[in-house]
Amino acid sequence: MGSADMRSFLAFLGRSLAAVLLSFAVSALIMLVSGYNPALAFASMIRGSFGSANSFANTLSKSVPLIFAGLACAYANKGGIFNIGCEGQLYMGAFVSTVTALSLRGMPRLFVIIASILTGMAAGAAVGSFNGFLKAKMKLNEVVVAIMLNYICRFFTSFFVSGILKDPDSETPQTLPVGEHYMFSKLIPKTQLTTALFLALIAALAMFFFFRETRAGYNVRAVGENGAAAEASGINVARTMILTMAVSGGLAGLTGVTEVFGKSERFIDGFSPGYGFTGIAIAFLAGNHPLGILLSALLFGIIQAGSMKMSYEAGVSTSMISVIQGLVILFVATPELVSIRIGRRRTA
Repeated sequence: MGSADMRSFLAFLGRSLAAVLLSFAVSALIMLVSGYNPALAFASMIRGSFGSANSFANTLSKSVPLIFAGLACAYANKGGIFNIGCEGQLYMGAFVSTVTALSLRGMPRLFVIIASILTGMAAGAAVGSFNGFLKAKMKLNEVVVAIMLNYICRFFTSFFVSGILKDPDSETPQTLPVGEHYMFSKLIPKTQLTTALFLALIAALAMFFFFRETRAGYNVRAVGENGAAAEASGINVARTMILTMAVSGGLAGLTGVTEVFGKSERFIDGFSPGYGFTGIAIAFLAGNHPLGILLSALLFGIIQAGSMKMSYEAGVSTSMISVIQGLVILFVATPELVSIRIGRRRTA
């Protein structure tokens, strides 16, 4: 990253921080008007997120899937593609990785885990690349296609987990457990924080150096910034788009994989609280910077981890979390929308 890029990123990070502080201030005002104590609410949130080693572990565990989802969205954004299909891709990643592990039970632990990770990523990549193909070759709108694919993937997995793959001993639509032996190792006992955290950090660093140091990363950014100029310079735009969506889908698939092998031990119908959509917000808040995504995901993890404590001690509804997150995105997006509007007026 050059000095100009670094200055631009730091400026965006500063605006994002200001947006976060402003969102908390407005949220505090809303609580105050509603008859709640905002100081107690935010203090409870912090205690729920950092009050103990287990609380901090819970915060980090909630941040892990958000990191993968944010990276998936940011990677596509770098290539000029809006991947709103991460939700469907993570469902396919979770489902296929679970089926892989169930099929390979009895084989060596490391082999099963690696195979499950790879097949889960491949499943997400397949869905993503299909969307990229339709955009690059058929000129279809990727947003419309992704929304439809989200439903297809969601109900495809639901069909199987409610039928032939359903655990016969459970009333909930879910598969048999893959087995504790094949789960990721816990970093802190009796918490959900696992080695998936290291996988997320490695993915973020790999993406950072990919866009900074490699020719392929430059090609993705070139296509995202100006497809016509990129094609004129000899870059295969269609292929780059398809590969961009494949990688983005693979990262989204990892979101589902780490949920199964880090927390639930099985595929559960409807397990995602909307990670794929939250990833869009995280990528936007971070300016699509891989290292900024780590901070954005941690922020959202703090908010989510502290919500129950805030509700229990301050009486504030957990719905306030959605309000805070929405305000963060609103205040980050507003300057960008204003600058775009001003730019259009100047060119008119």
